[in-house]
Amino acid sequence: MYRLADLTLKDLEGVAMAEDREKKVLEALKKAAKPIRAGDLAKMMGEESKEISKIIDGLKKKGKVVSPKRCFYAPAEE
Repeated sequence: MYRLADLTLKDLEGVAMAEDREKKVLEALKKAAKPIRAGDLAKMMGEESKEISKIIDGLKKKGKVVSPKRCFYAPAEE
């Protein structure tokens, strides 16, 4: 674990960018209004499928995204 004082401005910008991308993926999942595949979500957002898959994996680990059936994703219930 890093201490805030040990992080550089570049590190902090990277964290902020990652959080922004996660927020955009969550918003897009909510707009879809039903479980959606990562590839379809990527097309909808104009992004690369691999990048969206990585973001979804991170969100799943945080409990913000669920997979109601194989390869389909939806925002977790709040």
